[in-house]
Amino acid sequence: MKIKPLSPTVGAEITNVDLSSNLSADQFDEIKNTFVKYGVIFFRDQNLTPAQHIAFAERWGDININRFFAAVKDYPNIAEVCKEPDQKHNIGSCWHTDHTYDQIPALGSILYARETPSVGGDTLFASMYAAYDALSDGLKQTLETLKAWHSSRHVFGEQAALDPEYAERLGNKQAATQDALHPVVITHPLSRRKSLYVNGDFTLRFDGWTQPESQALLDYLYAFCSQPEFVCRFQWKPGSMAFWDNRATWHKALNDYHGERRLMHRITIEGEALFPATG
Repeated sequence: MKIKPLSPTVGAEITNVDLSSNLSADQFDEIKNTFVKYGVIFFRDQNLTPAQHIAFAERWGDININRFFAAVKDYPNIAEVCKEPDQKHNIGSCWHTDHTYDQIPALGSILYARETPSVGGDTLFASMYAAYDALSDGLKQTLETLKAWHSSRHVFGEQAALDPEYAERLGNKQAATQDALHPVVITHPLSRRKSLYVNGDFTLRFDGWTQPESQALLDYLYAFCSQPEFVCRFQWKPGSMAFWDNRATWHKALNDYHGERRLMHRITIEGEALFPATG
């Protein structure tokens, strides 16, 4: 295997590996260490059946069955993320991290490209390690005392109810009942590094603060964390795979390929309880 960082702060591409094969323990350990270090790992030219996609995912942990996305036929463990040529909106167009509305948030998601547009449809990833490290000491101290509320209701419930196209692609809106309280700065369970844990899609407000009071600081953090020096960009091709760490990164899917189809298969891995940063 060869490992090539895609930016100074986040993302690495791993080559000379076939994920459809039975990876050795040493190979898997090297992949896992790269994932922990870089926050998101990328693979090219993989030829995976759905069963092989699932087998790779299960080496990382239990699979989270998505509540809101349609499943791939005969494979309920795999969510289908698709934009058809006649659709205008894509899924995940704002900076976010998945499943922060769950009491036990997901470890990460493994996204595999089945069909990609001729150009466009890239995904951006941002490091919440690097963003936290770049904050002033004073703001770090303030944020480390805070917790924030996250919810699925406004994205998968209210938005789906108001936008017919969105509702057509996301089902089960009555299941959007999740609310969770998490530390604003966490100690990552694997790397032990401090990571900022808020995001524009699912974070509502700081615990004990009103929503207007919270929004000014949240907006500042969202703008700060999406600066180019914390970001890498991945260009998809059929057979490409990205596996991101939901505890250490944000991601954003670009919606610049109208009139073409983009079909992705996503498996989400169950995580563990998050704890506030200390020291």
